Amino acid sequence: MTIELRHLRAFLAVAEEGSVTGAAAVLRTGQPAVSRTLAQLELHLGVRLADRSTHHLELTPEGRAFRDRAAAAVAAVDDVLDPVRAARRPLRLGHAWSALGTWTTPLLRRWQEAHPDVSLELLRVDDRSAGLLDGRVDAALLRGPLPPGKGDRAVPGLRHAWLLDEQRVAAVPADGPLAAQQGPLTLADLARRPVAVNTVSGLTTPALWPQELRPGPDRTIEVANTDDWLGTIAAGRAVGASTEATAHMHPHPGVVYRPLAGVPRVPVLLVWREGAGHPRLPELAALARQVVRVPAGGTREGHIR
Repeated sequence: MTIELRHLRAFLAVAEEGSVTGAAAVLRTGQPAVSRTLAQLELHLGVRLADRSTHHLELTPEGRAFRDRAAAAVAAVDDVLDPVRAARRPLRLGHAWSALGTWTTPLLRRWQEAHPDVSLELLRVDDRSAGLLDGRVDAALLRGPLPPGKGDRAVPGLRHAWLLDEQRVAAVPADGPLAAQQGPLTLADLARRPVAVNTVSGLTTPALWPQELRPGPDRTIEVANTDDWLGTIAAGRAVGASTEATAHMHPHPGVVYRPLAGVPRVPVLLVWREGAGHPRLPELAALARQVVRVPAGGTREGHIR
């Protein structure tokens, strides 16, 4: 059986909508046609792409891995067939938390002024790659190393541009003793208390602490996003560590941010896929460097290793 572009479009619609019914509405066809097309694709690939055992359809691990490749293939074909449309479609910029910190609004304003024909959409996606690896965004603002792909291997075909290095900060309850302590805080100060750890998209893990100070499982509270992280700290249940961008983008009446001494700064990267991608990505990278004032000769660009 020959697989056509319609098979990939049907699969991507199912993945996006979370149901065959929703995909059928988007594609303006019937549910049986979408189900049949998805089944044909699965038969051709020899794997099950979606779990239909629940009311809300979910992708299998194989389906999540295939979604990335399918989205890239469809985007590449669309860009080749209609380059004018490709150049004018919205440029989707993902971030897991805090975007570009204090530089976020200047970047959005400068882009609108320089490229009024192409909107720059800032999307928060709660995963390590901010939606880049599954094709939900064209580029992503990431902090620290990108998590490995399948089998702990580096994800191939990614490029990046270094933008800046951010200072780490401690986040402590506003009514706690650490909020009133003079001078920067240290990891030792935080280690005496439970630590809130964002296991989905956060940068801080117990590995940040030296072995002798590292909080064990009984002294960590796992959360799934920045909002829950802030709520846990504000309630006095834990302390946390993040970067200065979080202090700027996520002020909270119950949380005080303090400088964190004795820890390395965190690199902020603009990351995108090599090859087929949004035609305006080079302009985005150039403008982001201008906005954060990367000095001449100070750019570092290359493959994610």
